[in-house]
Parts: sequence; structure tokens; C-alpha cells
Amino acid sequence: MGGTYVTPTTGNGISRRGVIGSAAVAGSAVALGAGAPLTGSGTAWAAPRGPGGSGSLTERLARAAAPRWRRMPGDWKDGPFLANGLLGVNVYRGATANSVKVMVSHNQVQDQRPQWAATYGYSRLPIGHFDLTLAGEVTDVDWTLDIWDAELRGTVTTTRGSVRFSMLVHNARTALLISTRPSAGEESAAWSFTWMSATSPRTKGKPADYTGNPDPRTGSTGATHYVEQPLIAGGGWTTAWRERRVGTGRLLAAHIVYRYPDDLSKTTELAVAEVARTLAEDPDGLVREHRGWWNRFYEHSLLSVPDKRIQDFYWIQLYKAACATRAGGPSMSEWGPWYPETGGSWTAVWWNLNVQIATWLIQGSNHLELDSVTSTFKSFEKNLPLSLPPEIPNEEIYALSHPSDWTLRPGAHTVGVPGTSTKTDNNGNLIWAMHNVWLSYRHTMDVAIVRDVLYPILVKAVNYYDHFLHEGGDGKLHLPLTRSPEYADAVDCTYDLSLLRWGCATLLDCLRILRTDNPRAGRWREILRRLVDYPRGADGVLIGADTPLADSHRHFSHMLWLYPLHELDWDRPADRDIMRTTFGHWTEDRSLWAGYSYAAASSMASRMGRPDDALDFLTTFTGNLFDESYMDCYMTENTMYAEDTNLGIESPLTTAQSILDMGMQSHGGVVRVFPSVSRRWPDVSFQALRAQGAFLVDADRSDGRTRWVRVHSEAGAPLVLQHGITGAIDVRDEHGRRLRYRETGPGRIEIPLGRDETAVVAPRGAHPDLRPRDVPAVGDAKPWGLPD
Repeated sequence: MGGTYVTPTTGNGISRRGVIGSAAVAGSAVALGAGAPLTGSGTAWAAPRGPGGSGSLTERLARAAAPRWRRMPGDWKDGPFLANGLLGVNVYRGATANSVKVMVSHNQVQDQRPQWAATYGYSRLPIGHFDLTLAGEVTDVDWTLDIWDAELRGTVTTTRGSVRFSMLVHNARTALLISTRPSAGEESAAWSFTWMSATSPRTKGKPADYTGNPDPRTGSTGATHYVEQPLIAGGGWTTAWRERRVGTGRLLAAHIVYRYPDDLSKTTELAVAEVARTLAEDPDGLVREHRGWWNRFYEHSLLSVPDKRIQDFYWIQLYKAACATRAGGPSMSEWGPWYPETGGSWTAVWWNLNVQIATWLIQGSNHLELDSVTSTFKSFEKNLPLSLPPEIPNEEIYALSHPSDWTLRPGAHTVGVPGTSTKTDNNGNLIWAMHNVWLSYRHTMDVAIVRDVLYPILVKAVNYYDHFLHEGGDGKLHLPLTRSPEYADAVDCTYDLSLLRWGCATLLDCLRILRTDNPRAGRWREILRRLVDYPRGADGVLIGADTPLADSHRHFSHMLWLYPLHELDWDRPADRDIMRTTFGHWTEDRSLWAGYSYAAASSMASRMGRPDDALDFLTTFTGNLFDESYMDCYMTENTMYAEDTNLGIESPLTTAQSILDMGMQSHGGVVRVFPSVSRRWPDVSFQALRAQGAFLVDADRSDGRTRWVRVHSEAGAPLVLQHGITGAIDVRDEHGRRLRYRETGPGRIEIPLGRDETAVVAPRGAHPDLRPRDVPAVGDAKPWGLPD
């Protein structure tokens, strides 16, 4: 159920029908006409420099990655998307042949009824969509999503004329701005807003007593229209908008403001005021601010590979990640800030794999401003006891059930009690999330992350497992029956053993980092010494004791020790057989794999020195080359991901990490440059990728050989560098002065690099150009989107 409010216009032949208009506070967007700018009109802003301009290399690569549309997209799976970490927008075909839909959503708009599990009690809720109704039927579109500026620009052509537009979700204002300029014949083009019922779109496991929220109230204050949506639990949100018209130019500004449990009338006042504040600003100034953030964002790092479709994909994932989340904001949900009009089953935040793998790329790509995982646990640690069942004392124990909302509240769902019928697959969620926090520490060496977030939470997360450990007849410490996510119940479950083992080892590292002690340190050492080994068989590491991997498994839960925990390491020859055997058994049956399975396999292959396999796994997913597709899983035309019709963003995002793993790895105290680049990629260039130890690394590979490596140390941590340069080398500082180093193995050196010092490694006698480059293309590259 929904309703439509049409912004009144003179002589447009459309009646005023009852619900929404044109503004949103929780988010804002701006659109401007392509082509000649309308600067000074108050309805548009200056057009940007084109892709052939004199901008930086980073700008040229980002602009070149822009998805394009020459056909009208049908829904979220193939349409453009915009967002700023809060407000999200998808653009695609409207309900009629003469309309275009702009679906709006917001990361914070959710229910507030904890009597049900988070999928319903804290479910993300639909808001609605703006519709541009045209005089004629749509015959053609020409759209470009310029990710460098985070703007959608283009033209809609109809049987009566055309409308040029530009659209953005303002980075700082969280406002939707759409600038339009209709041609002769399309003067009557008009915006309307259709509200959607504030009811969870999920159907699986719906509580018998679940009811949706009441219909909204619609109204206007002067020229600003609004839809005021109450929640049964109190509070709610208001969508407000107004369109300014000057001559043929038009500017729609919309805001969505969500407040709980505040007085909804005050929320409406705020939403209306936000619209007025946005429209009071000069559009050029607003857009300069918006573009400035996004342009600076991309300059943090650079990566170029010869497969330009993969290169474009990587840059689009950086854009998507910055659209989806920000440090201090909501953690990464399955939808991001978008709303899938179809396929909306994943209505909350999934912590049994999805958040963790979706956010891996932020460290290596040098985008820690997107680290919402660390900030989420810092802000909402107080909610972790809510995941514990009453049988477990919660004074010194933490756990994390999934799904939760973005504040870590699970609703009426807990992690259960291992060894009983209430067990769930949630036992390891919290420690796995802490591994992401650990990665943020290791890539920055910021001790505050350990002191304020990682250490205090990890102590209580390990206590959860310790509460259930028991001594077996073999004198080892064992775990009772738990569940390996998405596969089977098992005693001594490998998934849980690996996370517990990592947790105890990391707590001891935390004591060293913080120069402190803990009365439980002896127990952590005892667990490491006495914890049962991983169950093994002829096919490698098992799911758990007496529980082999007997069929295809999309989750790599029994292999976390290999990736991402790196407990076993390919650098140690004694580890190789079990790594190779377990990996080979898991990858031989892919009939039930999902998109992220291919990404994980690619990253694992990269760690085992199998670059061609790593690239094959990667391109199988990005090219939808599956032999079989479990649950109809596939990469969409706009680089989103569909699984059994449902929207999920984690698989493409973690695939970007797989690309990074080919170019650089830094686990185990070694920075490895070009560790897994296929012979099919003779050239690769990158700049300012971030490595563990707080190193920023630049490197260039040409014709299959590493030409040079440059490493800048932010923290003065020990540097062991696997540079991969054949033959004698020179190691110099940024001024050309020789630096001391010590060879520790073939192609591997140790450099005593201090804080804020830089080392350049190159073949002996070479004087390479240390600038990054866009490497030559291998093969053709079709743009993403619907370019033909």
C-alpha cells in the first residue's frame, strides 16, 4: 500500500492525489542538466571538466570508470545508484512508459520493536520514490554516473521532447538534489512522490503477531511538501521536498529526517527547515563542497591493471563503499543505504560473514574514513550483552547475534548456548568482527584502537568461549556442539576453534602493545597450549570432529585459519600440504557457491602463490561465468549482487579486496609487492596502498617485472619487504641517499625505516620514473551499466 503526492504545477494535467512531494532530510540529492550549465539560475550548477581534461591521473581513472546507460534500467540490479553513507538513491524505469523512478532510502530508517528478532523488530523500512512523469513516452536515455564527482547526469528523450538532468546525494547535507531542464514539448514534466507502506519487506519467519506501521500523514508548509511517517513504537521519519523553478530550469531538493523516539511533529519541522536551508544556498557552492569531498576521497590511492573492465570495477567498488558507509555512521548492511523494491529479504545487519568481508577493502585501499566497524563497536559496545541468553552471565562476557540493527541490538534473538538445542551459528561473530578492528589497528598502528575498542571487547568475547571449554580424556580443551555457519553442527567446530585461537593470541599481543597485564593472561596462554587441534582427514581440515565437508559449501567458515586469520602461512613449507589439500577439496565442488565464495577463493589462491587461479576465480564471478548458479547468484550490470533475487553488496566489495591481494599483501609482518599477479597482467601500477605496519606503498610492474617499489612509514614499525626485483638492488631514501638494509631471503629485505621516512627500491643503477601510470590495456573493456 502506498500513496502519491504530486507537486502542483500549472496546466500539467495531473491532479493532486494525496501523499508526498519533493524533499528529504535524512538524505539530500541534487540534479543538474547535462550540457550547457544553468549557473546563476538557482536551479543548477556548473558542469565539471570532462574526462579528457587536465586533471590528475586519479581523476582520469575514476572518470573513465563511469558506468553508462543507453537503455532504460529496470530496477536496482541495473540502474544507477547514489548515496553518502546515509541517504541512498536508485534510478530506473517508472511504472508507466512515460516516467522515471528515483527510489529513496536511508540507512537509519528502521523499526523499533525489540519483541521480535532484528529482521522484523529492527527491520529497515521502505520510504518511497520520486517519479518524474513526462509528457511523452521514453524512447531513449543517455546517462553517465560520474563516480569522480558522485553525480548522475544525462538526458531522457521522449516522443514529445527531452529532459536534461543532473542528480546527486549531497555528501555533507544528506540531501537529494535533482536539477532538470525540459525542452519544448516536455514543459509539463513534473515530480511526484509515492510513499510506501512502513512494513518490513521480509517474508521469511514472519512473527504471527507482526503488523506494519500505520499510514503516514501528508501535508505542506508553504511550498514545501512532506510525508510524516509514524512508528508504532514512537518517533518516525519525515520526507520533505520542494521544487524551485526559474525559467525552464528546475531544482528539486529533498530531505529525510528520522528520529526515535522524538515527537514526530518536531521531526517534520526539522525536515522542512532542512529543505529551506539547502535551497537557500547557491547550488554552485553546494556542489563544490560535495565534489570536493569525493575528489579528495579518490586521491587517497590509485590502482591500474591491464584488464580495464576489472580496473573500472575496482574504482566503482571504492565509490560504492563510500556510498554505503562512513566511520561514525551505520555499519555496512546487506542493502547499504539503498532499498530493493524486489528482493528485500535481508532487512538488517548480518555479522556471520557479510559485514566483515564487505569492509576488508577499506584498509588496503587507504580509506579508513570508511571504517564504520571500529566506530560501531566503540559507540555501541553497551548493546553486546543483549545478544546473550539469560543462562549465560553477562558481567564479563560478550557475544554478537546476527542479524542486528546498526547499533548492535539483536532484538528477541540471542547466540544461544553451545552444546544445547538453542545453539546458533552466531558464536564466532564477535571475534570475527574484532579481527576487522585488529586490521584497522595494524594498518594504522593507532594504539587507541586497541585500548578503546579491541582489547576491552575481545577480552569478554574470548570469555564467552572459555565459559564452555571443557577438558577431554586426551587432556586437551574441547568445545561442545556449535554450528559451522551455513553448513552443519559439530563438536570442536573448526570455525570456532580458529577464532578462539586467534582471539587468545591477539589478546596477548594487546598486552604487549598496551604495556600492561591481565590476570587472565595465564589462561589465554593455557588455551593456546591445550586447545584441541583442528580435526583433519584425507581431504584436509574438517568442518568439526567427525564432520567432513561432504558437499559444496559457499561459506569458507572451516578455513578462516587460512584466510583471513593467516594462522597457517604459505611462507612456512610445513603448512603448505594442509593448506593445499583443504583448499583443493573446498574448491572442487562449486555447485552451491555464492559470489563471495569466488572472491575468497581468489584471495586464498593469491596467498598460496597461484596467480592464474586467483585471476580465474575473480573473473568467473565478475563475468558471471558460473557452471552452475546457486540460488540464482550473479553480478549485476551495475556491479551490485543478486542472490535468489535479493540485494547484497558484500560480494562485489570483497572482490575488490581480491584485486588488492594480487597487488599487495602484508600479513605475517611482511609487505609483499605483486605477490600474485598473473602472466596475463604484464603491467600493474599502484600508489599509496596501505599495508600493515602503517606503510604506504607505491609500486610499478612492467612486462612481468617489478620496476620499483617505494614505501613510506607512518609509524616507524619494522619493515620486511618482499620486493620481487630480480638481481642486485639499490635502496635509497626520497633524496637519493643510500639506506641500510639486510637481505632475509630471495627478493626479501629488512629496512630500518623510521617514522615518516621513505625507502625506494629499484634494480641496481636504475633511475625509474616514480610516478604512477595507467598501464596499457589488454583486450577490450565494455563499460559497466547498460552501455549498448
